[in-house]
Amino acid sequence: MALQSVNPSTGELIKTYDEPDENQINAMLDQSVEAFSQWRKTRFSDRSKKMAKAAQVLRDRKEEWAKVMTQEMGKPITEARSEVEKCAWVCDYYAEKAEEFLSKEEVETDASRSFVRYDPLGPVLAVMPWNFPFWQVFRFAAPGLMAGNVGLLKHASNVPGCALAIEEIFKEAGFPDGVFQALLIGSSRADQVIADDRIKAVTLTGSDFAGKKVAQTAGQNLKKTVLELGGSDPFIILSDADVEEAASVGSAARCINSGQSCIAAKRFIVVEGHLEEFTSKFVEYMKDRVVGDPMEDGTQIGPMARDDLREDLHSQVSQSIMDGADNLLGGENLDRPGYFYAPTVLGNVSKGMAVYEEETFGPVAAIIPAKDDDDAIRIANDTKFGLGASLWTQDMDRAEELSGEIEAGCVFINGLVKSDPRLPFGGVKASGYGRELSYQGIREFVNIKSVWMK
Repeated sequence: MALQSVNPSTGELIKTYDEPDENQINAMLDQSVEAFSQWRKTRFSDRSKKMAKAAQVLRDRKEEWAKVMTQEMGKPITEARSEVEKCAWVCDYYAEKAEEFLSKEEVETDASRSFVRYDPLGPVLAVMPWNFPFWQVFRFAAPGLMAGNVGLLKHASNVPGCALAIEEIFKEAGFPDGVFQALLIGSSRADQVIADDRIKAVTLTGSDFAGKKVAQTAGQNLKKTVLELGGSDPFIILSDADVEEAASVGSAARCINSGQSCIAAKRFIVVEGHLEEFTSKFVEYMKDRVVGDPMEDGTQIGPMARDDLREDLHSQVSQSIMDGADNLLGGENLDRPGYFYAPTVLGNVSKGMAVYEEETFGPVAAIIPAKDDDDAIRIANDTKFGLGASLWTQDMDRAEELSGEIEAGCVFINGLVKSDPRLPFGGVKASGYGRELSYQGIREFVNIKSVWMK
């Protein structure tokens, strides 16, 4: 079997990569176990120096890493550079904070001394997606390796070049052999690795369908999992919102990574009093988004990562229009080489339509009318997903109160949803469970151990 790297801007094959055979996979798993036996004993100060070095390698070769991403999955080059910088940030963050987050906690009991310690689990398998091919990996790897675990990366099949590039970064930073390895296998072979006794835990970022499969296999083998799955994030315009600002930020929020983001705004829920004004301004902002060659600095929207993904997106749009949605902008494949889709806005969207019920992975926005503020919150929660939400209002006291009513892993008031190493990240409902980032994230893959001494 082989994995293929294809340039989505042109449809041309970049390179073919052979998958490892069973003996090679076994050798990598053995190496991870051996590496863990030594890596777990290293001091935080030693791990920290290497992780800080990884941050430096990222920054020193930023342009190179950015081009790898853009060529392999079509991310606009300016966003690819920002992604590399964000990866360096998370490396620096955990290089500085890991020891504090995992320090022993003294607890008063009937013993002479009691405390809680955080010990690493062992080899952790990371099943990662193509849309943020560096960031998704580093937000697992930085805390995971700093905790004393070792990582094996099963990356998406269309970004093998990114997987090998990340492995190279950790090697150049001085991490010992086996502490981080890229396992170039297809999805059909992931189950056997998850089930292997040498793997102690699994983290996945991907679709809810993939999450169910991974959770099932891990559950059958009693292994800890963290799942960050899809989202259909609401962007909620309440009656006292700044409509101009919301429309401007909303267009950017919908088109992050050419719309291929779990936390991109997808359902724009607007109270009736603002519906006409918001729709008009939002369509104009979406119309002004620059579609083009992702290697050019001025490009804001590049191609979809694969042609099948573009066809799935177009099917959702076409079906929604057939079911009564108004096509206000776009709604079609662009007539040019590569997998480009036009920035699209659908109005008059209602329950039952594909763009209301499903996650749309591309530059497609659904505008949903709400009767009033309470109805807007109801619609926001009327989804199987619960990853992020953006709420627009000028009443901060009410915003804080409403943040508790919104069913999501994070709520951003008057801003677009984004991840930040300092804040825990993850979802509820079909958007998964567990958390990445902050101190909560580094404690997901450790043995929280009580010690009682007398």
